[in-house]
Amino acid sequence: MSVLVYAENRDGLFRKATLELLSYAAEMAKAMNTHVVAIAIGCVQTDELVKLGQYGAVKVLKSNPDFNILDIKAFAKIIVAAVEKEQATVILFPGSINGSALAPAVAARLKAGLVTGVVALPTSFDPLVVKKMVFTGKAFAATKVTTPVKVLTLSQNSFGVAEPGTGAAVVEEFGVEAAKSAISLVEVKKQTGKVLLTDAEIVVSGGRGLKGPENFGLIEELAELLGAATGCSRPVSDEGWRPHSEHVGQTGKIIAPVLYIACGISGAIQHVGGISSSKHIVAVNNDKDAPIFDVADYGIVGDFKTVLPEMIAAIREVKAK
Repeated sequence: MSVLVYAENRDGLFRKATLELLSYAAEMAKAMNTHVVAIAIGCVQTDELVKLGQYGAVKVLKSNPDFNILDIKAFAKIIVAAVEKEQATVILFPGSINGSALAPAVAARLKAGLVTGVVALPTSFDPLVVKKMVFTGKAFAATKVTTPVKVLTLSQNSFGVAEPGTGAAVVEEFGVEAAKSAISLVEVKKQTGKVLLTDAEIVVSGGRGLKGPENFGLIEELAELLGAATGCSRPVSDEGWRPHSEHVGQTGKIIAPVLYIACGISGAIQHVGGISSSKHIVAVNNDKDAPIFDVADYGIVGDFKTVLPEMIAAIREVKAK
């Protein structure tokens, strides 16, 4: 018996979401009196795999290094083979786009109960009962899983990353015959030099209230000071003021940062659905009746051209001390 973690990598490196998932798995395995095994698919260097032991993995299965693009059918076959090899009773996936796509495919193959958007450790293990988000993060539900094998996805930024220990995972080659898709990767264009929106603990976002793309310089300046990612509402990306990769909301990226700062965003339900799991929301809007204030922990009624420069100056002053 074991807890199996799908260790998602990006360009051969493990990001915060994977380390958070391992931290969660380690606590879960401790309560179940078992151990954690990770499965990594694709080209990842051995020293990167070994460090997963610092976050609780006893063993890492290194599989199919020639896979450089997500293939749901092939990946699901590899993960199911790992489940059978390690006799895993719980399989954990990150709540990322890839993890959310893989989890149901694996659950269907295993005839396993699936719970998505888990936000805390189980309150019971026999039967397994976990807390998950429902109604786009507006409420929580306690969900019971009675199948022998359970598949869970962990909502990002809901558990936190444990302090790295000194352990080193045993790396084991795990080759599984899995036909690759006819689709091949031709070119990838990625944002570089910025904090990834889905990994960020702080996000500074701008809406149509900023009046034009020329005013997003204030958003970028504030984000840089805070070590934050930048985001935007759908109308902003639709207008071409900001790239679609920054679009936050139900039809864009659903995020759960520690701090979300919304500037000039009215608070349409689709946008709120994408940020409702944020631990703290700060809203800046010159309309005191804007719906965003209904979900904000802190609200500032005022013009962004006045408020943001004052925020930036105050942060610079604190950082200079």
